[in-house]
Amino acid sequence: MIGERNKSSEMMITVFSVLSVLVVWQIITFALQISPLILPSPAKVWQSFLEVLTTGYGANQYSLLTHLISSMNRLLLAFLLVVISAIPLGLICACFPKVYAIFNPFIEFYRPVPPLAYYTILVLWLGIGESSKITMLYLAGFAPVYLACISGVKKIKREQILAAKMLGANNKQLFINVILPASLPEIFTGLRTAIGFEYTTLVAAEMVAAQSGIGWLVLDASNWLKSGIVFFGVILMGLIGIFLNYLLLVLEKKLVHWQGK
Repeated sequence: MIGERNKSSEMMITVFSVLSVLVVWQIITFALQISPLILPSPAKVWQSFLEVLTTGYGANQYSLLTHLISSMNRLLLAFLLVVISAIPLGLICACFPKVYAIFNPFIEFYRPVPPLAYYTILVLWLGIGESSKITMLYLAGFAPVYLACISGVKKIKREQILAAKMLGANNKQLFINVILPASLPEIFTGLRTAIGFEYTTLVAAEMVAAQSGIGWLVLDASNWLKSGIVFFGVILMGLIGIFLNYLLLVLEKKLVHWQGK
């Protein structure tokens, strides 16, 4: 039944669920004597975490913090570029059909193409440095935000627009006080989707000529059959993804405080 949420109860259930999975995981690996190469135990994964934390990883023995900073720099820079370009363009295209007709075909063309398919082109154009990596992450996150802006504007009721005009609102006031606030819920949905797409593309972005980063760490460890580090890296990426999504949810709650009321 639908009722009021009990956050403390939900948190307890979540913690119990996670602990149960860890216990079952440990029991399975111990009872069935599964090779650590196939499925390392939680204890082995924890040991790998401590190893990377204390001694670093890679040819240069970069610390875990260095790997995290490298990945987050790429991810957040690409995400910032998405925010400052996709939101204005999406809102403009939604408000002006002729501008929409110019840009939309190109965005719809590249949107379904897997990032790895055009990564080779980006490397040819931009080289194997940071530029090609950040551009690929940017392209992965651009389309979801652009489409969310289009969807947000289309969902605005015509009555709201007419009422604002009847009250004497000019185009600037109409955009600031009606269109943008009404589109924000959809925009934040697009932002959370975008950072998820960028995150899934991060490993591919760090495949070429990278020497640090969580994605690179997972890829390199898999090449050397270091399953404990692979599992630890994947779990860490998942936890960071949850944290980033939580930050966006908190920001959305602050900026879209009227939603659901």
